[in-house]
Amino acid sequence: MSDKLVQVEHLQQYFPAGGFGKNKKYVQAVDDVSFFINRGETLGLVGESGCGKTTTGRTLLRLYEPTGGRIIYDDKVIFDKEKKIAENMLPYRKKMQIVFQDPYASLDPRMTVGDIVGEPIDIHHLASSKQERYDMIIEMLRRVGLNSEHANRYPHEFSGGQRQRVGIARALAVHPEFIVCDEPISALDVSIQAQVINMFEDLQESMNLTYLFIAHDLSVVKHISNRIGVMYLGRMVELADSYELTMHSLHPYTKSLISAIPIADPKQARASKRIALEGDVPSPLNPPSGCRFRTRCPYADEQCAKEVPEFKEVAPGHYAACHHLDKCN
Repeated sequence: MSDKLVQVEHLQQYFPAGGFGKNKKYVQAVDDVSFFINRGETLGLVGESGCGKTTTGRTLLRLYEPTGGRIIYDDKVIFDKEKKIAENMLPYRKKMQIVFQDPYASLDPRMTVGDIVGEPIDIHHLASSKQERYDMIIEMLRRVGLNSEHANRYPHEFSGGQRQRVGIARALAVHPEFIVCDEPISALDVSIQAQVINMFEDLQESMNLTYLFIAHDLSVVKHISNRIGVMYLGRMVELADSYELTMHSLHPYTKSLISAIPIADPKQARASKRIALEGDVPSPLNPPSGCRFRTRCPYADEQCAKEVPEFKEVAPGHYAACHHLDKCN
């Protein structure tokens, strides 16, 4: 059995955006993305809004059917575009779950919390009696800091943080191995975010979970992740161990993200140098040729415009995609 629970190879997700025939246009949301996630670890995924983080997570779970590439779960190929392999995902839904970003939109307002958490139990026929089903629901609610009294209430009766706990309980109900956490704290108050992050860590230890943790906040991702991947305009530009990435980043885009992390110590904050990026993120409908970051990169040249940089291992466990890593460091 491999240590790699999830493997993604050259994943691609294009969305139709109008036009016909040769003039048909596509939003290149995810393009040639490759990574793996080891059992029991957390891989963080960061980048600006619209860079393809959420689409990567949903495509990995095949909530969006991939346009190209290959997905391997627990040494089993569940999708391969070239070989026309597309496994029935129902058995894998029990192993692979997702916690959505918006706790207000992801819960059915007409269902009680008990029915929301119990629905995946019903779909996968995990309970042999009503009492067993009820016990499983209450156990999941207790794991996320709620209790049996909450089971008969509706989502509108809860705060945002409590609703997100319900969403987490729903994901845990089938005892999955792997969870995509799609910006699960971005809609929550700062005071609640730390509680939810700590809960994720406790659940990972007690239930032996593996996470893909998607977020904007690099400081949060640094705290919870074993390794971090950085995306820009649909492509992975750097991936490394959490400490290595934050202390010895190689790609100029990663360096700019790290420089934007707030520093609590005023002396260190004054001494630190912010790297401000010029210009706007190009449209995924018509991305730049070659390196997609070149329009905002101070090191860009003709090679960057002509050649797509290879995403390769430049040090043990440290991957980057840049033609001029020697100039950046």
